[in-house]
Amino acid sequence: MLDTSFQVARILALAFGSFALAMVLTPWWTNILYKYRLGKQIRTEGAPVFASMHKGKEGTPTMGGVIIWLTTLILIIGLAVLKEFMPNSLASGLSFLSRPQTLLPIGIMIFSAIIGLGDDLLGVFKIGPKGGGLKMRHRLLLYTVVAIIGALWFHYKLDWTTVKVPFFGNFDIGNWYIPFAAFIIVATSFSVNESDGLDGLAGGLMLTAFASYGLIAFFEGKYELAVFCAVVVGALLSFLWFNIHPARFFMGDTGAMPLGITLAVIALLTNAALVLPLIAFVPMIESASVIIQVISKKLRGGKKVFLSAPIHHHFQAKGWPETKVTERFWIISAVMAVLGIIIQLIGK
Repeated sequence: MLDTSFQVARILALAFGSFALAMVLTPWWTNILYKYRLGKQIRTEGAPVFASMHKGKEGTPTMGGVIIWLTTLILIIGLAVLKEFMPNSLASGLSFLSRPQTLLPIGIMIFSAIIGLGDDLLGVFKIGPKGGGLKMRHRLLLYTVVAIIGALWFHYKLDWTTVKVPFFGNFDIGNWYIPFAAFIIVATSFSVNESDGLDGLAGGLMLTAFASYGLIAFFEGKYELAVFCAVVVGALLSFLWFNIHPARFFMGDTGAMPLGITLAVIALLTNAALVLPLIAFVPMIESASVIIQVISKKLRGGKKVFLSAPIHHHFQAKGWPETKVTERFWIISAVMAVLGIIIQLIGK
């Protein structure tokens, strides 16, 4: 087995390489987005507060999330090919394609990214209900389909049936693992989607989450998975360079959907799904605020709990600058992620 020093160097090198590659790809992709005017449409129906705060962003290109998964795909395939044809080269030692560790994350990332890309295109060309792409219930249905595929893969291909409860040990739940895994994937994908509403917000939150699970994977000896997380982090750093306020482009569903689903898959692969609410604390709060708002409006005759939901829009409506909301949410996310890592590592 390669020593720990090499593994650390490999993780850092590929994080750097991912950042550099994404920085090269971004101008090319940005030119395409602007050339073909693939801009975001701001929905106004049923969300007047949101529309008033974000109307000025209409037309900003979406689908910037392509950079994240395209960079990851190029690196994982490129290094696997080098390993196949140049097995004795240094590059072959950097390859991180592994059936038990990274085949499922990369596969489900690309699959869900394509679905998200389709939804983004529907919105750009004003196709669908109210001219804005798929409704949330349709997105949830798609999340569920992808989640079931992932859960079945875990159970029947990887033979996963065990859930780790920190400080209490591992519990074999048998076939119940399928609905458990499916719920984790759906909940996470929905939560990340809801957090993608301010310049740089979702990108920063996902950077913290993937870095956290990369660290957990490393301490579990799952080095290929740790490298995978590092590559995503590198691509996210590049994405944030262009996405921080004022955003050059938005992430879009082609970024938010695969990031949420892949994060959940990695949480399951590291048997650290029960600390996911801490590591992805802010996205979970975001989705909870949406659910609370919807229930309140239905049961209380249209009365709202928040000025606007998700909750980041509530703080905006209260007068907080967009950058203040984003940066404070980043800080909360980092602090809670540290707590999640501690619980996972010492709770064995």
